[in-house]
Amino acid sequence: MEKKKNNSSSSSSNSSTMTTILHNAVIVTMDSESRVFRNGAVFIEHDRIRAVGQSADILQQFLLLAHQIVDLQGQILLPGFVNTHVHSSQQLARGIADDVDLMTWLHDRIWPYESNMTEEDSYISTLLCGIELIHSGVTCFAEAGGQHVTGMARAVELLGLRACLVESIMDSGEGLPVSWAVRTTDDCIQSQKELYEKHHNTADGRIRVWFGIRQIMNSTERLLLETRDTARELNTGINMHVAEIPYENELVMNTREVDHGTVTYLEKIGFLRNNLLSAHAVWINDSEIGFLSRAGVKVSHCPAAAMRMLGFAPIKEMLNLGICVSLGTDGAPSNNRMSIVDEMYLASLINKGCEVFANGTTDPTALPAETVLRMASINGAKTVLWDDEIGSLEAGKKADMVVVDPFSWSMIPVHDCIANLVNCMRTENVVSVMCNGQWIMKDKKILNRAILSAAKQVSRELLERAGIKLPNRMNVL
Repeated sequence: MEKKKNNSSSSSSNSSTMTTILHNAVIVTMDSESRVFRNGAVFIEHDRIRAVGQSADILQQFLLLAHQIVDLQGQILLPGFVNTHVHSSQQLARGIADDVDLMTWLHDRIWPYESNMTEEDSYISTLLCGIELIHSGVTCFAEAGGQHVTGMARAVELLGLRACLVESIMDSGEGLPVSWAVRTTDDCIQSQKELYEKHHNTADGRIRVWFGIRQIMNSTERLLLETRDTARELNTGINMHVAEIPYENELVMNTREVDHGTVTYLEKIGFLRNNLLSAHAVWINDSEIGFLSRAGVKVSHCPAAAMRMLGFAPIKEMLNLGICVSLGTDGAPSNNRMSIVDEMYLASLINKGCEVFANGTTDPTALPAETVLRMASINGAKTVLWDDEIGSLEAGKKADMVVVDPFSWSMIPVHDCIANLVNCMRTENVVSVMCNGQWIMKDKKILNRAILSAAKQVSRELLERAGIKLPNRMNVL
């Protein structure tokens, strides 16, 4: 229930000075002390949290300063989730690459699709993707690579989300569409510099531009080294798919003169740095886990996509060595569900199950609920190099937060709110989402349905241009 103060200061205020109290909530801060307030409140000024604490204390201290007072009626308030691996331009390709191996997925489905996209296609795809992300409580995402960053940026700005956007970069390798195969290393670096100049720190600071490497199989050593150096000069991050399948490691061993695979090679050339976001990292050995740990490399764990076509990443071993592991959904053709809520549940179960195969015994303590929740929040913020402003509810940080309604059949009874958030919550429990101090979803309402209609139309046209024909399953007439 929302109450607006009826006084002159409230009526004359503008958005730049708006102050809000959210109170009577179970507040899961995800701060360094893992504080949870059973009856807590936050005081928000413009786009930042100014205070977090007990409801009685916050109301007593800030009541006269608040333009809005919102009673959350016992709902759960927690930091906005950070999805660290998303292909927003692939949303229109949901369902076109089910039940195929990775190389077929890339060469026969995804690359023809992506290479035929227009900027407008990417814009609509990112809008559609963003709507699903918001519904699962995501306030920030790390784009893993697409062709039209400008289209992505338009959508992110409209949706009110926070994002690290990346162009998909490749300068070599087999199977590339003709329009991509002609790109030189110089073209790849220059294109990303221009995108950085155009979009970095735009949309009220909600958009950052990173550098991208699609994967080792389509990257020369020169591209890798110049990407490393340029990203360091611009003080930004690098996003790269790493060690996804055994074939990738075999190719690296045969062509790059190393004794194992991608991570070993990246260590050899000095590419591993603390601004690198390594997606998947499934097929790595103990030595390579050590390389990642010593370099401060961040890892995005995508349970559903990994289960679908990649394998089981050694997540417990990475966490044990202090690697910052976060959660991602991957793109719609890899997962079909852009729900970080689902990924939390899968991460918990998969990594418990992995212990059975590894050791012949069960370990129900592997990846406890609090660890998984940190992966979706503060670890996600660290992964995207934004933890100074997001990832936890603390004074001075940005007002990025999620309201979860636990009073439904899927979450009641709530004996342990942390366990329930990871193991019981569904996307329908996410009712409101705030990013940068603005509600981007309130009472489950975001944008009008015109976006959905446009998405249906442009997706059909895109598949026709790409020449992608899907199998006729079950004798559909």
